[in-house]
Amino acid sequence: MATLFVDDDPTIRRVAGFNLQQAGFAVDVAEDGARALEVFDPEVHDLVVTDLSMPGVDGLQVVAEIGRRAPSVPVIVITAYGSVDKAVDAMQAGAWSFVEKPFSRARLELVVRRALETSRLRRDNRRLRSVERPIVAVSDRMLRTLALCDRVAQAEASVLIVGESGTGKELVARRIHARSPRGEGPFVTVNCAAIPATLLEAELFGHSKGAFTGAARARPGRFRAAAGGTLFLDEVGEIPLEVQAKLLRVLQEHQVDVVGSDLPIDVDVRVIAATHRDLDRLVAERAFREDLLYRLDVLRVELAPLRERPADVEALAVAFLEELSPRPLELSPAALQALTARSWRGNVRELRNLCERLAVLAPGPLIEASDLRPERPPPGGSASWVAGLPEGISLVDIEAQVIQHFLQRNSWNVSSTARQLGVPRHILAYRIEKHGLDGPE
Repeated sequence: MATLFVDDDPTIRRVAGFNLQQAGFAVDVAEDGARALEVFDPEVHDLVVTDLSMPGVDGLQVVAEIGRRAPSVPVIVITAYGSVDKAVDAMQAGAWSFVEKPFSRARLELVVRRALETSRLRRDNRRLRSVERPIVAVSDRMLRTLALCDRVAQAEASVLIVGESGTGKELVARRIHARSPRGEGPFVTVNCAAIPATLLEAELFGHSKGAFTGAARARPGRFRAAAGGTLFLDEVGEIPLEVQAKLLRVLQEHQVDVVGSDLPIDVDVRVIAATHRDLDRLVAERAFREDLLYRLDVLRVELAPLRERPADVEALAVAFLEELSPRPLELSPAALQALTARSWRGNVRELRNLCERLAVLAPGPLIEASDLRPERPPPGGSASWVAGLPEGISLVDIEAQVIQHFLQRNSWNVSSTARQLGVPRHILAYRIEKHGLDGPE
């Protein structure tokens, strides 16, 4: 790998190139921005150092184009003494750092060495994130699903993975990415439910320095971080409506609008989304945009819950025990029968947690049914309250009663009630309005 050094001053090119070579770096040089963009090769160059003020294609254009073609390659800009404003513009455009003229050999070498270390760490992180993790499956249903994933991987269209929590949606997304033509690119994950709505837009699309309180430096955002690879939007049903509109534009135009900047930036990203929610129902409730659903749901992969594929329970349990236990453990026939009879509301995640407990606490090498922790009862305890409902009550009225009950328990605090019911606040607020539920006088 080499550093590409760009400057229209032949003396600076010659001296800086010589000094970097003496420091042990491989260096290519270009006499202007246009030539730099001709010779730049992301397979060859892992760093670009460019002057800002050049005739024709200037340094800002070089920064923008390198950022579009190879966002993982850092760019250092060289500025004239006192040209701080131009340096700030370059940093907002995506430059990694800047060096003021006149610069010493030691200063240039230090900045280049740090940038190359950053580049190396980014490559290592991308490789680690994009590694395909094996999926254990023996049931016909899951094997058909994995075969579908392998066909889907070869396309460029968006993918929507649906299934209950704990069924392995991220594992499937990683498989699709790793087996796709983008498999060498980054795999970037965003848990849309874990990021506050006020920060999600900047997290996805990036922001410039000073765009909002606390934005001490510019950030490229997850879309640009995933350039050339895959962006995995987990729990996409939790995205607020105002951010959904901006996400739709990115999927349509392949450009991101950076928060605090007027210049859209091209992005080359494949989007895989996942949810455990019924997005069609959210569309009917006006909590999810129908046009966005069309964009995301081009190719759909449905993951069956573990209780509907009992043949996978034994295979998964054996694999988890082998992975998690420092000693050989085996499941007795009675233990296997007890495991396959469970409802597995937490799906594969619940089974893994159970195996982790057995790896520590199992008294002997043979696990008996008595060694298994009893299955937890469904949330809310007994369902005997159903018998007390009046005959002929509609599902809509039941929902209204449940919402009102929990609102009263939480003193009509909508945020607390939404957390307790496991729904986004904006969806609960919509249902409160739909049912005409009024707070205490």
